[in-house]
Amino acid sequence: MSRTSGENVQGVETVGRVIAGLGATAGVLVWVPRAAFSIDGGFEGHARDLSVIYVDLPLILLGGILIPLSAWTLTRRWARRPWVAALVALAALALGLGGLIEWWTPRQDPDPGYRGGL
Repeated sequence: MSRTSGENVQGVETVGRVIAGLGATAGVLVWVPRAAFSIDGGFEGHARDLSVIYVDLPLILLGGILIPLSAWTLTRRWARRPWVAALVALAALALGLGGLIEWWTPRQDPDPGYRGGL
């Protein structure tokens, strides 16, 4: 293996790591505003649901890492060009985040029947 080939492989691995980090960061950025009400709980903590921290956040992080990284790896084996693999990985990340926004909706307001007070 020549020196340029080894440097190229290391550069490709670095791009894969950057894409995985970008996916994790994007997942957290989508998670934070949607989970804020569940963590705070609204008025007097009535609707507090900490499962968004213990269950939802790890799953979103795992998906944010694995979806673009899997797309990167599969496309990299098929296309042999890093820029094509990067575009496919970013498209997979965008579709994953779009699916997350559509599917995952933690509680945003108090219960409809909750009026508080008397």
